[in-house]
Amino acid sequence: MKDVLEGLYAKYNRRELIAPDPLQWVYKFNRKADMELAGFLSAALAYGRVEQINRDLGRVFDITGKRPAEFVGNFSNADRKRFADFKHRFTTGEDVADLFDVFKVMLGKWGSIEKCFAGSGVGGENILSALGAFCEQVGQIQRELGREFHRGLRYLFTSPADGSVCKRMNLFLRWMVRKDDVDAGLWKSFDKSQLIVPVDVHIARLTKILGFHSRETTSIKTAIEITAAFAKIEPRDPVKYDFALSRIGIVEGCTGKPSGYCANCELLIWCKKRAD
Repeated sequence: MKDVLEGLYAKYNRRELIAPDPLQWVYKFNRKADMELAGFLSAALAYGRVEQINRDLGRVFDITGKRPAEFVGNFSNADRKRFADFKHRFTTGEDVADLFDVFKVMLGKWGSIEKCFAGSGVGGENILSALGAFCEQVGQIQRELGREFHRGLRYLFTSPADGSVCKRMNLFLRWMVRKDDVDAGLWKSFDKSQLIVPVDVHIARLTKILGFHSRETTSIKTAIEITAAFAKIEPRDPVKYDFALSRIGIVEGCTGKPSGYCANCELLIWCKKRAD
């Protein structure tokens, strides 16, 4: 199986193949602070159709300009009004504005998202305890601002404490911690071995085909189980194959049902085993 996964990695894990993945927005900036913030925003809004995601991210970055970290550091009530008519599915302009207010406090106190996240704890077998503590810190900042840690903002900071699969948060962490031709590797406080696979519908389906899990629904337990299976193959880098494997669904259109791509699919042997 490792040879197949390595083949997929060589085939798809290339900078020029990132688009239309929302990760592309990270590379539209050069400064670490801007790339980090762009990464969080891009991952947080990475739900729905990719065309809609990129359209709405474009609207956000049109407002923040070429230096989003500086924009957030100076975020004001006047800036908040500029998001009044923003909507990405069920994320509102108020949600995004509250996120910016939280990050304004965070950047002022810690200097970066990474330092705040690392302050929540860098030890442990995986990164989930730090993620949970980070989300608690966000809630604390929101309350210090005199606001409720409301559902809309919570959706942008999903916590493993809620049982969520935390796909978007783990996606952001993959982008920040890993370093290769696709992932930016901006953070140095965590090791890539601590990462958890960001499980979307494609990864859930394809890893089920590979026999990594048998669950019908996804939760943080599913993500941990899938990560453990990958760790048996690549213990130092269990999320290494995430981007490449997901391309079978995102790029090649695999839905788990027979299609014209099947004859050329690297996972065909496992599909046949499941069918038998």
